[in-house]
This record gives sequence, C-alpha cells and structure tokens, in this order.
Amino acid sequence: MARSPFQWIWLPVFIVVILAVPILIFLPDGGRKVADAREFLPQHKEHVDHSALITGPFATAQQVTARCLECHEDARDQVMHSSHWTWESEPVMVEGRDEPVVGGKKNLLNNFCIGITGNWKGCSSCHAGYGWEDQNFDFSNGDNIDCLACHEQTGTYVKGPAGIPVAAVDLVSVAQSVGYSSRANCGSCHFKGGGGDAVKHGDLDSSLYFPPPDVDVHMGKYDMVCADCHQTQNHQISGRSISVSLDNKNQIACTDCHDNQLHLDDRINQHTDTVACQTCHIPEVATRVATKTHWDWSKAGDPNREENIHEYLKIKGEFEYTANLRPTYLWYSGTAERYLLGDKINETAPTDMNLPKGSIDDPVAKIFPFKVHDAIQVFDTDYRYLLQPKTVGETGYWTTFDWDSALRQGSELVGLPYSGHYGFTETLMYWPQTHMVQPAANALQCRDCHNENASDQVGRMDWQALGYPGDPIRWGGRGHEQQEGQP
Repeated sequence: MARSPFQWIWLPVFIVVILAVPILIFLPDGGRKVADAREFLPQHKEHVDHSALITGPFATAQQVTARCLECHEDARDQVMHSSHWTWESEPVMVEGRDEPVVGGKKNLLNNFCIGITGNWKGCSSCHAGYGWEDQNFDFSNGDNIDCLACHEQTGTYVKGPAGIPVAAVDLVSVAQSVGYSSRANCGSCHFKGGGGDAVKHGDLDSSLYFPPPDVDVHMGKYDMVCADCHQTQNHQISGRSISVSLDNKNQIACTDCHDNQLHLDDRINQHTDTVACQTCHIPEVATRVATKTHWDWSKAGDPNREENIHEYLKIKGEFEYTANLRPTYLWYSGTAERYLLGDKINETAPTDMNLPKGSIDDPVAKIFPFKVHDAIQVFDTDYRYLLQPKTVGETGYWTTFDWDSALRQGSELVGLPYSGHYGFTETLMYWPQTHMVQPAANALQCRDCHNENASDQVGRMDWQALGYPGDPIRWGGRGHEQQEGQP
C-alpha cells in the first residue's frame, strides 16, 4: 500500500515537541495575568471652579477659612482630628514605659532641627493652621484651620512665622483657585522639611514638582500626585513615617496597587518575601538635588567662618550633602525603636533616634533602603540625655548664640531638668526611601547585590551585617542552615 506523502512530517514534529516541552516549562511565566496597578488609583474629578463662589475681600486668612467652612462644614472637625493639625499621635504603649506615649512631631526629638518645643513660631510655618506661636495655641479652635495650604493652585501662597500668610499673598486670588491637592501643595512643606530643599528625606525634594520618568516613574510617566498613593478619606491621609510615629497603623504599601507576584521571572518573585520592592526599584535617591547626610551643631556660632547654605551656617553649624545617594540596607518590619525625651544616650556608640525594627529572624521583616542622617547634637553631660534648645525668637540661640541660655529655656518648656553642663554627642536617624521609584529598566540587577565568585562585600549588600554568613546565593537564604563543609 502506498504511503501518504505527509507521513514523513511526524518524525520532525515529534522531535520538536520533545525539545520544546522542557523549554516551555522553564520559561518565565509570561501567561500570568495581573491587575493593572492603575485600576487601583482614585478617579480624579474635575475641580469645582470657585472663582464665582468666592469674592472677598479678606482681611485675614481666617476669613478665608470661614468662607470655606460655610459649604464644607464637616471639614472643621475632620481636619482638627488629623495629624496635620494636631502634630501628634494617639497614645501608644512603648517598651520600657509604664504609660502610653503620645508621639508625633509635637512631642519627639530629631537630629536635624532637634524639636519644635519653644520654636513653634518657626516650625509652624508648615502647620495646617494659623497662629501657632507658643504653648498656648488653641487646637480646639477650628477658625484657625488653613485650607489654602493643601488646596490653593496658584503657586503664590507662602506661609510665614506662626503659619500666617506673608503680606504679599493675594488671599482672594488663592482662595478662588482652590482644587484637589497637587504635588506642589504637599511639596511646599514635605520637600523642604528640616529647613531647606532635600534636607530630611532624601527621596523627597523639589525635583518631584515636575520630574522626568527617570527621577520618579509614578509622577514623571503617569503624572501621579501624592494623594494617589496617600489616599485620603475625611481629611485623614494614609501613610506613616518612623521619624514621628510609634506604631504601624494607617500604613501604605506598593502591594496596595501592585500584585505581590508581579514579575514574569519567578526567580525575582522569590525575593519578595525577603526584599522590599523599594530595595530594587530605588537604587539611588537625591538624583537631582543633594540631600543632607550630616549636621554638626557643635560647630555653630563661629562669627569668623564663611557661610554657605550647603556647608556652614552660623546659626546651625556644619553640614554635609550627598548627591546620588546609595541607600543603606536594613531589616525593617514597619516600626522602629524610638528615642524619647529623657532616655539615656548610648555611651559607647551613636544614639539611634529611630532604629528600624526587624532582623533576619523576623518573618515579617524585609530588607529595606534607608537614608541615614548623622548628627552631632547637644546633650546634658550629667543627666546623660539629649536636650531641647530654644533656637527661635529674641532669646533663642539663633539670636543670642548662648547655648546655656537656650538649653535652660528649652528644658523648662519640655519639663526636663538641666544640670547646667552640656556637651555634644553623635546621633543617627533613619529615613525609609519610598519615593523616586525608577523605571523597571533601571532597577537593580542580580550582580548589583550578588557576586558568588567574589568576596561578600563586592555588591551593595553587607550580607554579614544583615545576619547572613555570606552572600545568600552561595550560603542560602533566610532560614537555611549553613551546610557543613560549604565554602
């Protein structure tokens, strides 16, 4: 019987199948479907044109607030229960304390401007209110709420001491412009916290007003605004910073929008239980504007030294700034230990102000990128704790350059005894890096962290400091015992 002319095809087809099956099995899973992250973003509505609704004139900023509250009457109570108004947190139990501790910017020391107590008039230029110039500010008076700071759209609104708008502000014009908050609204304070552009955070600075995608892919490519991630209900803004927070409530995460198994390569997905998204996708910060990494208060007060805003100011001391900052990597579970007023300083090493909690043995913790800010700040040499100086005002250090007087005033205001003897000590603050996310093409690659044919310190990770015996690609990941005889 004659053979079909097509029978010869089956042999090569069979060979192709045998070869293709294992290749297909081990290829990255390109067929997995994940939700588009943009589906999770709030839908932006058109701003209501207020130009015909607000006519003025306004003699004071409080009169603008009164006009706003005529229509938005619920906003009064909502704002007054927000941390942007109170600058403090709900009471939280803290290890080593018998009573709950109220945190927040109002109550905690830092290692840049040190603290707001006694310095309200200067610090409150970024408060969401008007008139906070001393300890007698009435937080129950909603007439002093500042609606314009978060909602005006002209870019001409500037707050001065005690949060009062400067004289040049046209209150009618800025009030008529109000709309949903923009990067400019949030950035006017958060990009310039700590006394200047890029001082505090490292991943927040003026380059984010109009960033290209290679500075921040969310803002630069997709034109996202702060409230897209820091979503807000009834003026309660989501998000948390371990610089002022004692708990992990109201936090946000990349996986609020992005699938936890987003990568097509399962070898990368295996990292997500141990490595935070930010670690790979924020390889550097301060890519356009250098960020402050060192502040030495002990050098302040020298009348003969030339001033330079990035190197030395008589009122503040000596600085160091770093551009294209490579983060420091630490285990992080979402909260931090916190230095509180009256805590003893570390006698043998720098005092950690907010050391992130977490370790290789903590199943919740992930390797996370941080900016570490080093400072030399004032402390009581007898009581061995950090001190709060009064810096602002006629009797403050920035006017008198008298440390003893500034410390006596500040200590009285915070209720800490002051021995009359002071010195300077080193402290560290840790800033989680979550902005300035790079496009995927710029994310860290395997060899940025792993170098199995070289020493453990070649890559950017200090594996031994993180608790590994060496590079996990050679020694195994978290939870793996070192094998006897393994190099």
